[in-house]
Amino acid sequence: MNPIRRACLRSGAAMAAASSMPWLGGCAGFGPGDLPGAIAYRPRSVRATRLHDGALRATIGTARVTAVADGFTTIPLDADFVRNAALQQVREALADAQLGDGRSIPVPYTAFVVDFGGRRMLLDAGSGPRGAPGTGRLLANLRSASIDPASIEAVLISHFHGDHIHGLLGADGRASFPEARVFVPAPEWNWWMDDARMRAAPPALRGGFESVRRVFDPIAARVQRFEPGGEVFAGIDSIPAFGHTPGHTGYGFDSGGHRFAYVADLAHVAALFLRHPDWAVRFDGDAEAARASRRRILDQAVAGRWVVAGFHWPGAAMGRIARRGDGYSFSPLVG
Repeated sequence: MNPIRRACLRSGAAMAAASSMPWLGGCAGFGPGDLPGAIAYRPRSVRATRLHDGALRATIGTARVTAVADGFTTIPLDADFVRNAALQQVREALADAQLGDGRSIPVPYTAFVVDFGGRRMLLDAGSGPRGAPGTGRLLANLRSASIDPASIEAVLISHFHGDHIHGLLGADGRASFPEARVFVPAPEWNWWMDDARMRAAPPALRGGFESVRRVFDPIAARVQRFEPGGEVFAGIDSIPAFGHTPGHTGYGFDSGGHRFAYVADLAHVAALFLRHPDWAVRFDGDAEAARASRRRILDQAVAGRWVVAGFHWPGAAMGRIARRGDGYSFSPLVG
């Protein structure tokens, strides 16, 4: 085993066992050649520093991006997790990535604080008090990273699945980020706030509509809708990535000659859906639209040498994308 990978796996295991920020190891899910490539590939103007609490902060030109864990959970692996691949193929892909035990998949949850252009913004809000066991730790981990939730001026939401929006409210029903405006993609809002659609939804799906209302009704006055594809505000643009949900949207900015892009759930488990971008996770509402978005954005990321971040990606969840066969590989930034 590559010695850098061995050291990273060892430190990641220790962090997962002991830290209040239960990350997966910084190299989890990727082959032994990825980390040395990431270290050599990182340009001087993109610097990454691992904080004392296990978070990772990257400087990208004049911007600062801090990855902050919301926790992690384990998802049982069954034949429905990947809709269009045999279970044995999925198990082989996980084994090749040294991820999981073939019966379940460890899934991290990571939000990002961006300091750029005189603003401090949060990309997605985490699971809050209603998440799966092992999640909902974003607020505590923000404070551990010396980030006051009241200092967040804007929360940019990618889509309305619970693990991205429930953290907008605390257990007491109050806003977790009391000074922040909340920016949401208009197509996402229109879909989930459609009363006729909610009434027509099967009982198993109706809860999703109800949770959206439960989250947004108390803070509706501070919610601002926008059309994906343009600037959300000066210097921060939105990236249409429809398919996972009807209005699924990423966010990006350019700084110091580099581009950063947060792609949320574009490729849910990196070891599966980056390596096999035509596979469809069961959480994708429109699998074909999601596949097209994934290919389009990842091709742009490779061509532009972007720093890319994903909500469920391993380690501190931001790094570089490269081509690998008919798919892609991910090399995380290392502090």
